[in-house]
Amino acid sequence: VYSSEEFNPEDFYADDEMIITISHMGYIKRTPLSEYKVQNRGGVGSKGSATRDEDFLEHMIMATMHNTMLFFTEKGKCFWLKVYEIPEGTKQSKGRAIQNLLNIEPDDKVKAYINLLDLKDYDYINSNYIVLCTKKGIIKKTTLEAYSRPRQNGVNAITIKEGDQLLEAKLTNGENDIMIAVKSGKAIRFPESKVRPMGRTASGVRGIWMDDDDEAIGMVCVEPNNANILVVSENGFGKRSAIEDYRITNRGGLGIKNYMVTDKTGPVVGIKVVDGTEDLLLVTQAGILIRTPVDSIRTAGRATQGVIVMRFKEEGDHVISLALTDHEEGSAEAEE
Repeated sequence: VYSSEEFNPEDFYADDEMIITISHMGYIKRTPLSEYKVQNRGGVGSKGSATRDEDFLEHMIMATMHNTMLFFTEKGKCFWLKVYEIPEGTKQSKGRAIQNLLNIEPDDKVKAYINLLDLKDYDYINSNYIVLCTKKGIIKKTTLEAYSRPRQNGVNAITIKEGDQLLEAKLTNGENDIMIAVKSGKAIRFPESKVRPMGRTASGVRGIWMDDDDEAIGMVCVEPNNANILVVSENGFGKRSAIEDYRITNRGGLGIKNYMVTDKTGPVVGIKVVDGTEDLLLVTQAGILIRTPVDSIRTAGRATQGVIVMRFKEEGDHVISLALTDHEEGSAEAEE
């Protein structure tokens, strides 16, 4: 029947629960939660996705059909996608390349993803924030309200200076602590309240002070005193430290020692918040992948080297990225 009212595609989709999976190489799909059937304790799990040999699932996000996903790119742009606009796939399918779904420039790529509940809820968009961090340690906080009006071609989320790029984006409630870690082994922890909210086009403020040849490798947002911090170095060493070991300082300082960087360990490549129930995935330059339970990496003090998490078959190989995923029995297998 002809209707003169505005067409809203949302009305055609039930608000069902979905699992959104995003692979390391940027393939995305949504699968109904019902496909992930409950298994008894002690089961072996089931294959989550058929990815290419050198690819693996990096993000698994629980959402409903009417939620909105935000995508942030290296050059500081933000794009929106409703969950129902993400192509549906079976658990085994590969999904579609994110580049094909968004109007991203050819030389840009997606660096961070955030799932939002409801952009029309006034309280929700005015009481939450998006915190962005760049490789040069610049940090920026903007209210979620500034991202509540989707545009087809995306918007600028942060003005990135030359030689810099976006590293991370997180959704916060205004009361989290922020931690930024750098390659040389320092890290800084400060309350989110030390960063005032700014407009979308602002370029941000200094989060951590570092030398010109150093760079930030990760930012995490933590609930005060409720987490472990996992740090991994380029040569396959790693350790967990309690968040209480990192004293709170002012934003923009030099930070404190986060990891004992030596020639043996190589620089820090990643930092994650963990609770010990996850598996850690490490990927090397040569495309080797290892999956190991986080609770097998012992807890140590801040200024330590930790333990060997991964040994390399080829000389000169090193860890280039890390991700967390759900624990699977029988992990700690190296795959080529």
